[in-house]
Amino acid sequence: MDVNRLNQLRNSLEGEIVWDNVSKTIYATDASAYREIPAAVAFPKSVADLKHLIRFAKENNTSLIPRTAGTSLAGQVVGNGIIVDVSKHFTQIVELNEGEKWVRVQPGVIRDELNMFLKPSGFLFGPETSTANRAMIGGMIGNNSCGSNSVIYGSTRDHLISAKVLLSDASEIELKALTKEEFEAKCTLSTLEGDIYRNIKAILSDQTNRERIEREYPKKSIKRRNTGYAIDLLGDTCPFIETKELFNFCTLLAGSEGTLAFITEAKLNIDPLPPKHKALVCAHFESVYESLKGNLIALKYNPSASELMDHYILERTKDNISQKENRFFVKDDPKAILVVELFSDSEKELEEACKNLIGDLKSENLGYHYPVVSGDDIKKVWELRKAGLGLLSNMPGDAKPAPVIEDTAVDVNDLPEYINEFNETLKKYNLFCVHYAHAGSGELHLRPILNLKTEEGNRLFRTVLEEIATLVKKYKGSLSGEHGDGRLRGEFIPFMIGKENYELLKSIKKAWDPDHIFNPGKIVDTPSMNTSLRFKPGQETKQFKTVLNFEDTQGYLRAAEQCNGSGDCRKTHLSGGTMCPSYMATKNEKDTTRARANVLREVLTNSTKNNPFDSSEIKEVMDLCLSCKGCKSECPSNVDVGKLKAEFQHQYYQNNGVPFRTKMIGNFSKLNKLASIMPWGYSLAMNSPLSNLIKPLIGFHPKRSMPKLATKTLRKWYNREFNKLPAIENKKGSLYLFCDEFTNYNDAEIGIITVKLLHTLGYEVRLIDHPESGRSYLSKGMLTEAKRLAIEQVHLFSELVSEAVPLVGIEPSAILSFRDEYPNLVDKELVTKSKSLAKNVYTFEEFLAKELAKGNISSAQFTTEDRLIKLHGHCHQKALSSLVPSKKILSLPKNYKVELIPSGCCGMAGSFGYEKEHYDVSMQIGELVLFPTIRNQPENVLITAAGTSCRHQIKDGVNRKALHPAEILYNALL
Repeated sequence: MDVNRLNQLRNSLEGEIVWDNVSKTIYATDASAYREIPAAVAFPKSVADLKHLIRFAKENNTSLIPRTAGTSLAGQVVGNGIIVDVSKHFTQIVELNEGEKWVRVQPGVIRDELNMFLKPSGFLFGPETSTANRAMIGGMIGNNSCGSNSVIYGSTRDHLISAKVLLSDASEIELKALTKEEFEAKCTLSTLEGDIYRNIKAILSDQTNRERIEREYPKKSIKRRNTGYAIDLLGDTCPFIETKELFNFCTLLAGSEGTLAFITEAKLNIDPLPPKHKALVCAHFESVYESLKGNLIALKYNPSASELMDHYILERTKDNISQKENRFFVKDDPKAILVVELFSDSEKELEEACKNLIGDLKSENLGYHYPVVSGDDIKKVWELRKAGLGLLSNMPGDAKPAPVIEDTAVDVNDLPEYINEFNETLKKYNLFCVHYAHAGSGELHLRPILNLKTEEGNRLFRTVLEEIATLVKKYKGSLSGEHGDGRLRGEFIPFMIGKENYELLKSIKKAWDPDHIFNPGKIVDTPSMNTSLRFKPGQETKQFKTVLNFEDTQGYLRAAEQCNGSGDCRKTHLSGGTMCPSYMATKNEKDTTRARANVLREVLTNSTKNNPFDSSEIKEVMDLCLSCKGCKSECPSNVDVGKLKAEFQHQYYQNNGVPFRTKMIGNFSKLNKLASIMPWGYSLAMNSPLSNLIKPLIGFHPKRSMPKLATKTLRKWYNREFNKLPAIENKKGSLYLFCDEFTNYNDAEIGIITVKLLHTLGYEVRLIDHPESGRSYLSKGMLTEAKRLAIEQVHLFSELVSEAVPLVGIEPSAILSFRDEYPNLVDKELVTKSKSLAKNVYTFEEFLAKELAKGNISSAQFTTEDRLIKLHGHCHQKALSSLVPSKKILSLPKNYKVELIPSGCCGMAGSFGYEKEHYDVSMQIGELVLFPTIRNQPENVLITAAGTSCRHQIKDGVNRKALHPAEILYNALL
């Protein structure tokens, strides 16, 4: 596209438009198998911007691809035109009418955040996709999204009352229910709006057309059907038949995938909140077929959801840090679990319903285990189920569950036999399938395992869809239940509904969008479904010599390729969790885990450089990665960008050298060791006005305070003072204390208090000479230095540490290196030893919680004073450990109440928050949840944070001292 024309467009927009390589790369894919480089990416701020874009597209023979969160599975939001991302600015909830039970929203409003807004008023927007914490209303309308609770709430179409849209001539109209007279009046307009009404009138006034549509379209008993445009539903409205159902073009708009008009505002029906009592019956089965028979029994109890997970899904949850904790209800290795959600206003009636359902299943010899889950545990079960899509992508190797036939829907009574035939069809090709999702609605998400990097995999991609389309048509089902036709299934619409009906769809597209401005190549006139794929047939997967070990993912590149685009990293701070802090602050797609994985995949696959890591594109997307490790646990595909970034930095330095500031930060411990010789000199330089001259020279932000240096190191205190402590009267055990470099030089007082606390509680604390943790080297990608230290640590502590005498650390980021990075850093012959050592390495909180469980520590040793504690968790604790031990030990004083601050990353992340170019983002992250929460706390409320960076960020952000948990417990000793 002509750059001069794009520059002119940029000058006419209130928002932004970009066409740099990085932006185009990260918008070239969605959550589907497709990839197409766009001409540009626009971020409109207003309806006027959208009109400018439409006119530009018309004048320059290009197209617009509407996009919100980009979680489409059929390639709906990829294309070679201009991607129009409305997720950043079209995010307003415009109006709520409680009396009439509706809400008006812009298309970039996130579904879950809409429900947070509605909840105080007693309402919710019903349709719930598995991506609801980042899926947006515009995308839900485009795909006619349904979700797990569609058995009671139906689809988005069922809730769309009206919509304000822009047509392809940039005219602004409203689509809504019309009386017969109003409809006829629309047909008389001499405008594009009149054209679209005249077009549909001509189609549906023809009795032959309506009969053929009725005959060829999916069964009406199938509520989930998105095959083509919904002209079958429009044909059942007034003025085409005698009915009270009024004509409303919103029926067509929902499921049209942005191919007909551009939505600027939607009016949605809302429902009262469900009954307060609910429970899940999680029935375990020996086969998928058996579970589907059980599903028919479950539906007799009018569940709000009946969702399936098969053994392939469940197997993947075993290796996922977050999800393995959500497996608490799983017994043995079932072939399928059916999760049936029941609601009631009466707890007794709910218990009776659960009991009766289980009794009915048992009487039919269906299932073998029927745990009933209630309360807070319900959320854990649904998190396990919703993680299914992403979890599938962390299968090692190039063969992955492919999104090709994952959206078929049939009448729920046909589902058991359909699935039997489905699996028999796959057996012909020696394929097997993953089954999960919406059994209650007759739609399972079915993904065969295919290697799309091979010619055979590419051929099977098409063959399987052809075979299953034939099977779906036999059952008069819908090839798309909720994920849409897009460019994946669009090619098969003529087969599914007949060529004549398909021609009607093409005439609708032509009437609405004669110049094919809006999302061309989707639903109608689609290219071949096995072209423009993310992976090309015959594509080589390059291998790279790395310092970190990537054997578990079969190489560095495959570690990045695990990202399937599901967009879990686009959730906001309102949804909770840590991933991805920079995106939460900036709302830029570039700052997501997904974007980083996409750019890595693209550059490393296609680069012709001797060192493909020598890439400004990769460097750009990695810039705001805080290495918080949130993605390691929260990304269902286990894309560990912190690990990928560290290796990238190391490789990048091979060609570009290590910058001065990076060397200085990496050698933090050595510099502190020198400074500790004359701590007063450091204080004079760094904790006085003189620092304002020094900070700019080293690339630190002038507003950031510098860490204080202890007047006496922890190690020096231990060597000189420890023996002066009173003898232990009732020894409970021994431990080695890891004297990390941050505690030793900066937070020595916390280290001293920790030693005194453990000693008082009856533990022999051993502190030996050992190397620094290497955390600062790891954070800056100085892996050669980090590897040397990791090897030394493993050699040293493997000879000393055991289950009886563990290694305990004060600073989470340092001690958890033993668990996370060291096994991936050491030489192969040391890996087993490193992993064995890691089993006996604990954070301070984990160790005390373990001793508490043994009965070695009790509340009787602590004060009975009332205190409220607000706990901020360190990112590495949340990703690699848990905050449960922290809550347990801080609750040891029996009247201490501990509340988690629902914050993600604090924003400091080691050196990140010091660096001049990152300071503003660092503080924006703090302002999301952490800073406002602490500002609202009275002075007598204790703030606690285990991480030294976190405590520093809290001090700089809100001028409040946060205590280490050890300090709180020491002060609470009797």
